[in-house]
Amino acid sequence: MTNHWRDIKHTDLMLINGANPAEAHPVGFQWFLAAKNDPKRGPGAGGGAKIIHADPRFTRTSAMADIYARIRVGTDVAYFGGLINYVLQNNLFHDEYVRNYTNASFLVKTNYSFKDGLFSGYDPKTRKYDISSWGYQIDTAASDAYNSAHPPAGGAVAALAKRDMTLQDPQTVFQLMKQHYSRYTPEMVSRITGIPQDQFTRIAQLVGEMGKPDKVMTIVYAVGLTQHTTGGELIRA
Repeated sequence: MTNHWRDIKHTDLMLINGANPAEAHPVGFQWFLAAKNDPKRGPGAGGGAKIIHADPRFTRTSAMADIYARIRVGTDVAYFGGLINYVLQNNLFHDEYVRNYTNASFLVKTNYSFKDGLFSGYDPKTRKYDISSWGYQIDTAASDAYNSAHPPAGGAVAALAKRDMTLQDPQTVFQLMKQHYSRYTPEMVSRITGIPQDQFTRIAQLVGEMGKPDKVMTIVYAVGLTQHTTGGELIRA
């Protein structure tokens, strides 16, 4: 969560992960309850925003949640991977926003790959990555035109990525991400996290309903995911 506490009263779904705001932030939690008790908020036609709490232990936040998912410690990546996969496979994202305001349409270099748990460029001797293959394909014509129209300051020039606005090219960020997360099926997520498959599917359905212009979801990850030794990886996931 990087927005202001008061913004939460405008949300339709609160995805709380490992945090316990009802107990740790009792004053701030009033905005969670404001959304929960607002009949104009929530999935579908409204009726109040929903709270989903994923945490290994049952807390006061769990007691206020519409869905409490008891997740195994350290399995958050699989949990989020499953949510991402469900949204992508069922086209439950805000299409206009994804196409025009994210890097989903950018084409990644053709020598980028992910195999056996490792991305391209890994050196087993140094245990480090050469990330040169992770970059975008450059649209030379578009870059030249842009730099001609906008003379670079200080010698820096713009390099514009090639794009496929249909999102169908296999090298688009969208397709590569879709392929990467396809492994996180509800069955796999349930096996790894311990969350019953039917409960996880219900959570994924609610998250999917937020992919509309008039819906808002708040993801609360601090101080929960951030406290892991792999906190950075969890937040990126």
